[in-house]
Amino acid sequence: MFTGVHERQLDERGRVALPSSFRSSIGEHCYLTFGEDACVKVLSESAFRTEAEKMIDDVNAGRVSRSRQRAYASSVLTVSPDKQGRILLDAKLRDYAGIDVNQPVVVVGVLDRIEVWDPVQFENEEASGKDELAGATSGPEQAS
Repeated sequence: MFTGVHERQLDERGRVALPSSFRSSIGEHCYLTFGEDACVKVLSESAFRTEAEKMIDDVNAGRVSRSRQRAYASSVLTVSPDKQGRILLDAKLRDYAGIDVNQPVVVVGVLDRIEVWDPVQFENEEASGKDELAGATSGPEQAS
């Protein structure tokens, strides 16, 4: 499981160091792709396989288009963290997430995955999520 928020700096080559607490759960390889809400999603091999199998099932059942499957599959990069735990975010992924080299980024543990964000974009997403959490205690799901 991945949790926590970690501020990092993207280096001049587009690499970011994963927090040491994430490295053992990632393994030798990880998978990078376009994340929801304009971030870079980082998946362990087992999480990627689960997600890919679900997408295949969804395409076969007609719940997801083949176009979406193609866009997803073509965006995936397999990377190996270096000895310092750094992974390379290629230009395509950086552009998608609005991340520039030599700039700060936020690395977030989201239970089953890691996300890499532009700090301003993450701040907006986090505020929205906190508002939802605050409203959950008085929402319609609460039983009397």
